Amino acid sequence: MVLFAQIISWINVLTNVFGRIVLAPIAVLPGWLSNTIISAVTGVFLLVIFKYTSNQRAIGKIRDNIKANLLALKLFKDSISVTLHAESQVFKGAFLLLVQGIPPMLVMILPVSLLLAQMSLWYQSRPLLPGEVAVMTVKLNGNVEGNWPIVNIEPTSAIEVTVGPVRILSRREICWEFKALENGKHHITLDVNGQQIKKELAIGYGFMRVSSARPDSNWAGILVNPAEEPFAPNSTVQSVTIDYPKRLSKTSGTDWWLIYFFIASMLFALVLRRLVKVKI
Repeated sequence: MVLFAQIISWINVLTNVFGRIVLAPIAVLPGWLSNTIISAVTGVFLLVIFKYTSNQRAIGKIRDNIKANLLALKLFKDSISVTLHAESQVFKGAFLLLVQGIPPMLVMILPVSLLLAQMSLWYQSRPLLPGEVAVMTVKLNGNVEGNWPIVNIEPTSAIEVTVGPVRILSRREICWEFKALENGKHHITLDVNGQQIKKELAIGYGFMRVSSARPDSNWAGILVNPAEEPFAPNSTVQSVTIDYPKRLSKTSGTDWWLIYFFIASMLFALVLRRLVKVKI
């Protein structure tokens, strides 16, 4: 699992370049439009993957068999034996179509996961506004009874600490409340027993890449928080998070963007499947 986490970290280096360059138009387009464009392109991309990683001939035969049995249901609806046989064949065909879709899904899962992780940096949270307050939490490694390191926030013109540090002993966490001051992308620098640790900070209006967490060494945390380098397993600090505000939108807001993306990409895939000449 350590090797797997390291591989994801290396992949994130490449996908972050993609996220900053290819997804940069999100910063200037309306949220609904940018998510719709990404959904359309993704729908076509997934169709192409499905076409070349699935057995199109077998899928075609299964679909033809389903159509034939549906026709038999209409023509011989008075015959119980024919109806039961046709229905069983329809259900069998549906199951076989599901089985045929497994290999393409296994191929798609990684690129889609990486894309969603990059999109979440734009849509899942909004940046802090100047004058807005937020809480930053440092999660420490070790057990509750262990020694606590000395952790301080180095002075910066980007924020003003209003409360903290506050220790949560039962969870081995240190929290600060701070006020955002300057627009732009910044770094908060933490001094941990003389070692400097940085955390990204986004302050401004509209759409910006927002990294809510610098993750620990767990592969799942690295996958969903790709923007910043994860902490090593033996690091004094396990993770650093900032509670950014939710983005309010049904098409490009917190959590809703994901629902909209899946629905829109599936609709585009269904509409364009004949153009791409793919059987699904």
